[in-house]
Amino acid sequence: MKARWSIAAVCAVIIVAGAWALGAFSPSPYASVASIEHTSDFRNATLLAEAERMPVAQAYLARSFEYQHNPSVCGPTSAADVLHSLGRQESQADVMTRAGVTDYFGYVIPGLTLDQEASVLRKTTGAPVTLMRDLDLPAFRAALARANDPRFRFVVNFHRGPMFGRGHGHFSPILAYLANRDLVLVGDVNHDYGLYLVSASRLFDAMNTIDSVTGKKRGLLMVTPR
Repeated sequence: MKARWSIAAVCAVIIVAGAWALGAFSPSPYASVASIEHTSDFRNATLLAEAERMPVAQAYLARSFEYQHNPSVCGPTSAADVLHSLGRQESQADVMTRAGVTDYFGYVIPGLTLDQEASVLRKTTGAPVTLMRDLDLPAFRAALARANDPRFRFVVNFHRGPMFGRGHGHFSPILAYLANRDLVLVGDVNHDYGLYLVSASRLFDAMNTIDSVTGKKRGLLMVTPR
């Protein structure tokens, strides 16, 4: 048993190190994209305060907001934050255990797909989860119109590239939507990003990308708590 664990440990380290190296040193196809960090809305204090007053955002921010322990667990961490917003203080590790997520020393290789994240949310929240893939921009905005309704929670799967000019696939909860300004409040589970505002069209472009693992588009998950 000890030898088997030793081999597994070595394999996990090689896989994680290789994935990191590829991501760190491979040129990004989005390198020429101007990051939303340079827009006036990204962390506008007045607009952030307005978004944070929305009821769903308040449900998230009234409790501890959990950040991912490593880049591979954004899916379980997003699920943990959905649970926190519903008054259930479960960690990303709790989520992984309860949902049966396979990990290698805390790393989920190569991360969760949209369908897998939907399954994790169903198992941990006990609520119906609607998977929205292949949306167009009007349909995406129509879904966002429910983002401030306490009866719903949304988790978005997107590629950072179209928004930041760098990065990879990612999950994070949507905390609010300012329809009058067409701005989305993302509660990014990566602490280096945190809370920020992005236009619905830029978030849509980031969501409307292909997941190389499945060959399918990323998308939006709507949880309807009972």
